[in-house]
Amino acid sequence: MSAQKDAYDAALDMAGAHARAWLGSLADRSVPPRADADRLAPVFGGPLPDGPADPAEVVDLLARSAEPGLMAMPSGRFYGWVIGGTLPAALGADWLVSAWDQNAAMRYPTPAVAALEEAAGAWVLDLLGLPAGADVGFATGATMANFTGLAAARRHVLARAGWNLDADGLFGAPRIRVLVGEERHDTLDLALRYLGLGAPTTVAADEQGRIRLDALAEALEAGGDGPVIVCLQAGNVHSGAFDPIGEAARIAHRHGAWVHVDGAFGLWAAASPALRHLVPGLAEADSWATDAHKTLNVPYDCGIVVVADPAAVRAAMGVHASYLLQPAGPGGAADPFEKVPELSRRARGVPVWAALRSLGRGGVAGLVDGLVGNARALADGIAAIDGAEVLNDVVFTQVCAAFGDDERTAAVTRALLEDGTAWMSGSRWRGRAVLRVSVSNWSTDGADVEASLAALRRAAQRAR
Repeated sequence: MSAQKDAYDAALDMAGAHARAWLGSLADRSVPPRADADRLAPVFGGPLPDGPADPAEVVDLLARSAEPGLMAMPSGRFYGWVIGGTLPAALGADWLVSAWDQNAAMRYPTPAVAALEEAAGAWVLDLLGLPAGADVGFATGATMANFTGLAAARRHVLARAGWNLDADGLFGAPRIRVLVGEERHDTLDLALRYLGLGAPTTVAADEQGRIRLDALAEALEAGGDGPVIVCLQAGNVHSGAFDPIGEAARIAHRHGAWVHVDGAFGLWAAASPALRHLVPGLAEADSWATDAHKTLNVPYDCGIVVVADPAAVRAAMGVHASYLLQPAGPGGAADPFEKVPELSRRARGVPVWAALRSLGRGGVAGLVDGLVGNARALADGIAAIDGAEVLNDVVFTQVCAAFGDDERTAAVTRALLEDGTAWMSGSRWRGRAVLRVSVSNWSTDGADVEASLAALRRAAQRAR
């Protein structure tokens, strides 16, 4: 028997009320959480009750108890790591995805969400100027999007070397050299480890973290004729700098390498006419990865992988079983499970469709341009603080600053986080302690920028 039509009403009404209260608090609430996990653990833990509880009361308990431990990550004054907010249409779509409860693995049983994801994928290719015939998959995040692109690369380069990965595995296979810039993101190494490819060979980078073309050419020449994958970066996590993708791809292809681009947040520069110069030759790579929950501002759990050769990714990710229903007759469209590691998954591409449909082409460009404009405004304001120094060329959404020596920079960072008005994460870059700012939220506006700078000025005064 299906659930009664009103079975969900009270729980959803309660969740909606708490969600609206949370979203309404973001404009002026302190960004850091007020309670840590150790304090909250007893609230949520203890013995599991013997009997059932009213669903609405459970949701109410959950929301009220969790609220002190929530970081205001959706706030326009949150600049930690590289974490975007959520566009209204994307949030509404994500609620529907949960209510619809579709397993988005196959086109045949879930045609609506398959069609939505395919439309979203086509829009992504169009906006980013990537090959129209490429496959687009929706993974959990940039790590698994990188994993998927590199899995396709691994199988492809081994096949070219005469090795059947599917039949014979990796043991005894020709060693794949993976070349990466020395300032690549660490999750790229993680994806390589998942794939059994081991540590990559690092290639020198310049002062902004861009891979050096001369060093790349030298490394390729020195390595011989074995299988090679070259990983490039669109958006350095500290400086925001972009590798010279087109030129690097041409050098790599002359050596028979597969070229993969980790563009977790920076790939979206291609969607802006004002910023497209940062990614010349982007379409010359073989695979690309990004995180829609960063620059595009959809809810979490939404990485995007693009592979120019559909056969490569489908061979690497696909599975064939008699119970996986497919429509009768010929057809070239792939099932979603052929493009990502998962079989069972939520329809995470639907919020991407909603975000793109709500913004349109101009809105996507405006979103990206606005993030960069706010980053530059923050950089200008930081540079005006006595003793502060902006260390990177602010070409995209990232700002790195120091306030003298490492000890004072760390003290300013601590004072800012204690203030609570804004959140900017500390890090180390090129041997120095830095305050790292990542502007990733669609809702950040001029007032947020000024309030954040005022908090940073107060922090710098207290840290003298």
